[in-house]
Amino acid sequence: MALLNLLFVLVAAVVSFALAGYGFARLAERGVWRGDPDALLRGLGALFGAVAAGLCAWGLLIVVGAVLTAEDGGTDSAPPQSCRTAGWWERHQRGVEIVDHSVSYLPLGFVCETSDGGSYDNGDVPGYLNPALLGFALAGAGCAISAGYVSEVRARRQHRDRAGEAQ
Repeated sequence: MALLNLLFVLVAAVVSFALAGYGFARLAERGVWRGDPDALLRGLGALFGAVAAGLCAWGLLIVVGAVLTAEDGGTDSAPPQSCRTAGWWERHQRGVEIVDHSVSYLPLGFVCETSDGGSYDNGDVPGYLNPALLGFALAGAGCAISAGYVSEVRARRQHRDRAGEAQ
């Protein structure tokens, strides 16, 4: 499980760098200086996507650390150390044991499962990470969709102008 999560971290980091390179190249090439709105929107969309992928990689790296700590298997490994949050001892005193753990990808988090059928997030992933990830991903998608719309409007206008010249 930890190796699969590390693969996800690697993929997210590569995507982040690729999108950042594309975004900066698009902005430097035509977007900012010539006032080309679709190039500007594509560049900004790529940069927002790069930030979202970077946040995803960071969150996954935090989750991988929690998984590695939980699956350590040495002395003092039951219950998993990643699940020992504030209040876990009080639950233990009431007879509720930590029986398993899992990874939540949407939203990012490390989830500890209890013997009474409940579960809780251990809080390793900062509370602002998931909303920021969602915000940057939506902003990137919005810019990409807007760039497509601007390109379509420009193409239709050019086609209409050419058809008007031909008559």
